[in-house]
Amino acid sequence: MPGNGAVTRSTLRQQIADALRDEVLAGRLQPGREFTVKEIADQYGVSATPVREALVDLSAQGVLDADQHRGFRVPEYSLNDYRNMIDARSLVVDGMFHALAGGRHPAFKDAAEPRAAAALAAVRRRGEEAQRAAAAGDLTVLIGYDLRFWRELSTLFGNPYLADFLHRLRVQSWVCAVRQLRRLPDLRGYLWCRHTELVDALSRRDVETARGIVAEYNAHSLALIERLSENG
Repeated sequence: MPGNGAVTRSTLRQQIADALRDEVLAGRLQPGREFTVKEIADQYGVSATPVREALVDLSAQGVLDADQHRGFRVPEYSLNDYRNMIDARSLVVDGMFHALAGGRHPAFKDAAEPRAAAALAAVRRRGEEAQRAAAAGDLTVLIGYDLRFWRELSTLFGNPYLADFLHRLRVQSWVCAVRQLRRLPDLRGYLWCRHTELVDALSRRDVETARGIVAEYNAHSLALIERLSENG
């Protein structure tokens, strides 16, 4: 049937991108690791086209660096890169909260309205899963739910450009942090887990409490990565 080839290629592209992103976020592809389109195509037993497209997608997301002559590479982010990512995240989130304080977001304007309530409940469930993973010290599961939590939460603010930018920053932050976090043998008690408190504050349109929670999160994350970097 017409179009099947395009659908298959698109599906492969997404599957390969997801698999490689998971490898980087799990710390199995180390910073500085280089590879080519051919290498990945051979590994997955597929043609070069969906692999190239997947790698370009990951490069656009900040998961990989692209080199026109040498292929692709896992970024080698520094501690200062991480600080800058936290600063950038803070600016984006604070902009979202500022708009919320002005009453411009229907998803939060009437949290009791059925559609808004359902959307907030779905985000809260992601937060509950993230909290359970954090309490268990399961970094891989936490990263997956944390990214989904922030992606879905930011979408409620109604600006897809900000949501996309924040998602990119959060992916990059995890890529940067995961190498340090994987050095700890037991992550229980180290990982931030106040996701549901943030949703509850936003549901009440309590912007100051929400800002305080995010500020605490950023300070906690930065202090932990700084300490691990100093001990490394």
